[in-house]
Amino acid sequence: MNRRKFIKQTGVASAVLGFSGHYLINGISAKKSSDKHITILHTNDVHSHLEAFPASHSKFPNRGGASKRKFYFDQVRNENTNTLILDAGDSFQGTPYFNFYGGELEFKTMSKLGYHATTIGNHEFDNGVDNIAAQLEHANFDLISSNYDVKNTLLDGLVQPHQIYEVDEVKIGVFGLGIELNGLVSKDLYKETKYLNPIEVAQDQVRLLRNEENCDLVICLSHLGYSYENEKIDDLKLAKKTAGIDLIIGGHTHTFLDEPTQVENSEGQKVLVNQVGWAGLNVGRIDFYLNKSEVTSTSKASLLNL
Repeated sequence: MNRRKFIKQTGVASAVLGFSGHYLINGISAKKSSDKHITILHTNDVHSHLEAFPASHSKFPNRGGASKRKFYFDQVRNENTNTLILDAGDSFQGTPYFNFYGGELEFKTMSKLGYHATTIGNHEFDNGVDNIAAQLEHANFDLISSNYDVKNTLLDGLVQPHQIYEVDEVKIGVFGLGIELNGLVSKDLYKETKYLNPIEVAQDQVRLLRNEENCDLVICLSHLGYSYENEKIDDLKLAKKTAGIDLIIGGHTHTFLDEPTQVENSEGQKVLVNQVGWAGLNVGRIDFYLNKSEVTSTSKASLLNL
């Protein structure tokens, strides 16, 4: 299939994990029978919350938990087998599961849930870069990071700058961007990991994925943060200063968005930027419909209450 052009982007709301027990899908645009339908499910900053919050929790009683995510993931995959499940980092740190097991249970759980890829968040370094490498033994998914140079660490050869997924003859290129570690993570934890300029790296990755690999969709897994008032690079600035990215799945700032933000990129095209809070409370969903000459991103809001 040839490279396609965005002709419509209307956004998709998050799938919210709540209390009672129904599933709603709203605003699905009609599609031709020849269309390819690709569903993207995504999370960020789950922070070792493998279980639901307790019933006594003041803000999120009974919310979240891996079992509810598994139920929702299975439901969506039964609806559309052409589904990718992605994560934007910080799977580690936040509950005793990480304190006792160092990330093993987080990666085993993500594998059981069927994730295809995640990127490296700053909290992945909390037990050191060597621990990330050790825990990858338990991961049946890709760890993708484009702007962390890890060649002088134990992660060398274990982390990919990008990955290409072919789903129903649609080529989907995924790359990852991490936040500046200096001043955020102790040097003795990230060791010789080098941070590279995310804007420059993003454009290099897009050129490779679009022009050399002929990808139909390009997705960035970002742990840069949604928006900052200063000059620090964030997802909104990334979208504005680059071209060729279709979707930025964000993390780090724990930003709850009711629906993706649409940003005009450097060539005047729309980019979807989404982030779904933290702790596995929400799951984002984006549906793409493609044919030989066009790409349509339709509005599809989903609400899961359990």
